[in-house]
Amino acid sequence: MGDLSGKTALVTGSSRGIGRGIAQRLARDGALVAVHYGSNASAAEETVASIAAAGGRAFVVGAELGVPGDVDTLVTGLEAGLRAHGGSTIDVLVHNAALNLMGRPIEVLTPEEFDRMVAVNVKAPFFLTQRLLPRLRDGGRIITISSVSTRLASAHGIAYPLTKGALDVFSRTLAKHLGPRGITVNSVVVGFTSTDMTAEVLADPANLERNIGLTALGRIGRVPDIADAVAFLASDDARWITGARIDVTGGVGL
Repeated sequence: MGDLSGKTALVTGSSRGIGRGIAQRLARDGALVAVHYGSNASAAEETVASIAAAGGRAFVVGAELGVPGDVDTLVTGLEAGLRAHGGSTIDVLVHNAALNLMGRPIEVLTPEEFDRMVAVNVKAPFFLTQRLLPRLRDGGRIITISSVSTRLASAHGIAYPLTKGALDVFSRTLAKHLGPRGITVNSVVVGFTSTDMTAEVLADPANLERNIGLTALGRIGRVPDIADAVAFLASDDARWITGARIDVTGGVGL
């Protein structure tokens, strides 16, 4: 246990993939972690079980994002979990949950699909932050998970990078706004990363070779690469960093 002992973190979309890795790492550093899921309760329970097996503490919070009442549902579950563990405030908020409808270029993307991505990727983080600001301790951390597609044109569509770009602006502006409270706000830019959700894409040898070729460090990213960067930003070592976009892509597109 390390720098986050005695602190509480909420990681949205942490039932699997990068979110699970972030939750596990923050718990390993001593935080009590609220593991949020949208639809896969069993996967979230697996995340909590893995944290407990490693000696950490965590609890599950379920709420589908991008639907009416999503923030109310999430905050109600979070408050119940905090009370069960003798607390009422949080120290670290990680906006990781996102929806990416790949392969939907502007010619075919529907208004309904666009609205879904905006609702999950932009609206939910915005209003969840709004609701949790009174519960976020002074000196706390807000960390958003961004994408290399905001600086490298995506072959998979335009809407997802658009939403992540909006989240970057949100983070930078919020950093200025919350500075007087000592709360830092930063974005972690993710590149080509191997998870269960990207397995199908990376299983194509041509895609794998192309992505590796675009990456200066010559391999596909791994979940701990991202989780370790988030843990750094959540720690006291990053106390003088705010409003930054930390590129954790292995040098994609250099």
